[in-house]
Amino acid sequence: MKLDMALLHAVVAVAKAGGFREAARVTGSNPSRLSDAVRRAEQQLGVRLFNRTTRTVALTEVGRMLMERLLPAMNEMESALDDINRYRDTPAGTLRLNVPISAARLVLPALVPGFLARYPDIRLDVVAESNVQDVFRDGCDAGIRYEERLEQDVIAIPIGPREQRFALAASPDYLARHGSPEHPKDLIHHRCIQGRFASGIVPEWEFEKAGESVNVQPGGQLLVSIGGAVDLGVETAIAGGGIIYLFEQWLQPTFDSGRLVPVLPEWWLTFSGPWLYYPDRRLIPAPLQAFIDFVREKQAAVSPVLQGVMQQD
Repeated sequence: MKLDMALLHAVVAVAKAGGFREAARVTGSNPSRLSDAVRRAEQQLGVRLFNRTTRTVALTEVGRMLMERLLPAMNEMESALDDINRYRDTPAGTLRLNVPISAARLVLPALVPGFLARYPDIRLDVVAESNVQDVFRDGCDAGIRYEERLEQDVIAIPIGPREQRFALAASPDYLARHGSPEHPKDLIHHRCIQGRFASGIVPEWEFEKAGESVNVQPGGQLLVSIGGAVDLGVETAIAGGGIIYLFEQWLQPTFDSGRLVPVLPEWWLTFSGPWLYYPDRRLIPAPLQAFIDFVREKQAAVSPVLQGVMQQD
């Protein structure tokens, strides 16, 4: 029995993702196209592979049996193609990264243009979101995270600046009208622009000075989702709507222009920079290996001290 490989890939994608919408997000396709591919696969095979309702998509018994036989074979096929890819002069294929929105804004712009120029046959698919999740489960090859968010049993290499700070800032107009806080605890009396994770958590603002740590849960009129709506928070702060606490690198252009000014800089929290991490496995896909090598090269050029650290990974 012959079946178009593209249809098989669609079936596998839907089975792995547990639904058409999520499979479309992972593969870069769209739900209706995947649904049509699965329907045509079922017609050619003469069996139903999925039970569908308005809320769920689940494998039938025969569908589960097919996946048990098919997945190992397709994984072996992908490994074989990766092996062949290693003999090419220029690696080809798709590299899918899951990164925080902050990394998409502050880390990747210094890397992506040069990487794509060097490897014209690689397609880079970047998923940027504020919700921390298991990136490998969602079909990504690697991710960028900070130390406290790293998965277990992964390989991690430095990427981007090795030290970062959160910066507290307000517009000159706001400070003229409301005064400048003299201590982080004074922020409870100010209008503060807070962020909220996709999980619903509104994090406290953390400060540190000479070994003293202070956590503050400020109040204010504006609450924005961390990631997608942060620029709204910045623009509101520029307009005099309150005090904001964000990556220093993100706010630096507003400091340079004078639209925002630093507040309590001696209390800004310093933390270690992000890491590129990927599964500890024998065969690394060629596009990912090319990106790893590119990142190592750029990090070593910026900070030769890191070269020895990265060679140990």
